[in-house]
Amino acid sequence: MGLLVCALLLAAACSTVDYADEREVRLEFSTDALSFDTVFSTMGTATRVLTVYNRSERDVELGSVTLLHGRASRFRLNVDGDTSLVARQVELLAGDSLLVFVQACIDPADVQSPFVRTDSIVFSNGQFLRLEAWGRDAVYHRRLPTDTAWFTEVDCAAFRHDRPHVFLDPAAVLDGNTLTLLPGDELYFADGALLVVDSNATLVARGTAAQPVLFSSLRREEWYRQLPGQWQTLWFYNCSTGNVIDHAVVENGTGGLRCYPGAALTVSNTVVRHMSDAGIIGQHATIRGSNLLVYDCYSSMALLAGGDYSFSRCTLADYWNYVGRNRDTASVIVSNYYPVEGGYVGGDMQRADFEDCIIWGNRSKGEVATGALEGFGFNCRFVHSLVRGGEWSEDPQFADPARHDYRLREGSPAAGIGYNFDN
Repeated sequence: MGLLVCALLLAAACSTVDYADEREVRLEFSTDALSFDTVFSTMGTATRVLTVYNRSERDVELGSVTLLHGRASRFRLNVDGDTSLVARQVELLAGDSLLVFVQACIDPADVQSPFVRTDSIVFSNGQFLRLEAWGRDAVYHRRLPTDTAWFTEVDCAAFRHDRPHVFLDPAAVLDGNTLTLLPGDELYFADGALLVVDSNATLVARGTAAQPVLFSSLRREEWYRQLPGQWQTLWFYNCSTGNVIDHAVVENGTGGLRCYPGAALTVSNTVVRHMSDAGIIGQHATIRGSNLLVYDCYSSMALLAGGDYSFSRCTLADYWNYVGRNRDTASVIVSNYYPVEGGYVGGDMQRADFEDCIIWGNRSKGEVATGALEGFGFNCRFVHSLVRGGEWSEDPQFADPARHDYRLREGSPAAGIGYNFDN
């Protein structure tokens, strides 16, 4: 009997694995993040595989592998065959790997669902891996690994109007094409994405008061609704002419509408808001604007290196208030040049007219800055326009700028001018 007990004890001792402290082992993953994208246009579930490597010289036992959001997650895990909510005591030998199967369960017909669902796989050694699933039934535009251009081309002829469009990468309307957007069309942009309207290409976006065309950021959660800088810009490239934007909302980007030399844009009945740069940028371009509301931007408007501009019935209101970046730039900048390394780029400012406009904000030094360089023409006028720091500088009495309500209170000195909220 004594020999049998000793044998059993010896066998138990031999089966004990000397695991490394899991906090001292750095795991490696087959990818930096696990993404699920266009599959959700046609089906509600999809599975991806993650390989987890232990490239150290020590065996390790992970106390747990689970999902950050637990039972509320839209993802499910299978860790080397373990499909429980929390996989425990997961052994990973030195130089070995394990497979984690991740399933995303999204209803693509749920229009209330955010475009992107996120979660993380959490390993008990302190590491995690991000999961993201593009969850709504939308048309997704993204560059393929085989693409040689830095952008993806927008197929104007096949552009669908029955679904939102999500731009995951820079996109372009190429030379000779016209992209036509209809009432209610929605275009959403991921971080770093933008829409370029190429030379001799055109964008025509015609919404209505009830169904404006929307250009916005991809993130739809409440915290992101007023956050600037989430995507880039609508960029009208050199000699892009005939562009029209009517009844639209452009929000949450770096710069709203950017027009390069020779570009021509007519924009009306439109709101541009929450931009980390200027809401409207013209560089020796032609812009006609009427009934515009531009607010909560680092600057509402920058008209540089000359051009031909006219704006009427516009409210340009900047009360920028973001931690880490105080605004010391005027709401409206008009100049016949802009500096570049080693010099400047200049051009005649043929016209920069503001009529029946309100230009106001929280910059005590005034909300208009002009720059006129000798050798280039400069023509800038403010006609019946209330301008902080200008000839008519009187508080317009906005209803509640802190809540982005720029309607005028009863008795406002600016009654009858600025953006018409009843358009």
